[in-house]
Amino acid sequence: MGSPGSPCNESLNLTPQKSLRQKSNPPKSKPLQSKSLGSKPLVAESLAQQIADQIREVIMDGTLKADERLPTEDDLAKHFGVSRPTVREALKRLSAQNLIRSRRGPAGGTFVNRPTCEELSSDVTRAAALLVGMGEVDIAEVMEARREFEVVCARLAAERRLLSELDVMAAEIEIQKDSMLPDAEFCASDVRFHRALADASHNPAIRFAMFSVIEALQSIDKLEKLRSREREEIVKQHERILKALSARDADGAAAAVTDQIEYLLERFNVALGWTYVQRLVEREQAQDVSDRPEITSTLATTPLRDSDAAGSAD
Repeated sequence: MGSPGSPCNESLNLTPQKSLRQKSNPPKSKPLQSKSLGSKPLVAESLAQQIADQIREVIMDGTLKADERLPTEDDLAKHFGVSRPTVREALKRLSAQNLIRSRRGPAGGTFVNRPTCEELSSDVTRAAALLVGMGEVDIAEVMEARREFEVVCARLAAERRLLSELDVMAAEIEIQKDSMLPDAEFCASDVRFHRALADASHNPAIRFAMFSVIEALQSIDKLEKLRSREREEIVKQHERILKALSARDADGAAAAVTDQIEYLLERFNVALGWTYVQRLVEREQAQDVSDRPEITSTLATTPLRDSDAAGSAD
């Protein structure tokens, strides 16, 4: 955190009017001018959130590259006109999103992270699962998306699959054949099988999307399998998919995937319909007690008058 005029601050070159200059140092040790971090005015809402948003924006548009170093907390505080704790809070928010990382030592600092496909996919998966769980996305819509993505996966996998990927799918099928396998482990194996199918497509973009729609269904899948899912049928469908992939039969693999998605959607509808009716009955029973306490109280404590008794006899 050099003093004014020190080489550290001179190399940062925080004057807003000057453009970002590339230096000969490697990206991992190159501090950036704060001009590249944005200069939008801060408004009354959380200053830390606004700073995080501005830094995120220049990361997302490529102004800040992976492994490049951000200015120090002191320099960021001066640039944005806020305190160091506010900057620290903004950096914590970015770190929680896997956008930046910190490193200690002489060559340390805060660097733009290089997230893996798995890290980014897990974030999207959590968001998708939340939307499904809250009813913001209909289960049929998710299944429709899964069918379209997985059909493409199956066709590509039939052409590109490796023997090692076929072995992974075959191993999961063997796990699923165990009749003593707990429900949760069967569900986890099912997810791994379809992840392996996505991996075999060797298309990172499709693989990324597939992970999201597969695992967005996990919470509903766990509910459904306890009532309706027929394990033997699922295993047969997986064997059919694997056989087509082994034979490099793209049409056969696509047809097998389509048939399985249609079967799963039917099973989901049965399970969700039962659960909906069950919850509706429970809600109505609870309302009968909680929403009309004066009625139940009167019925429980007031003796019948003569006119009531006569009416009852009639």
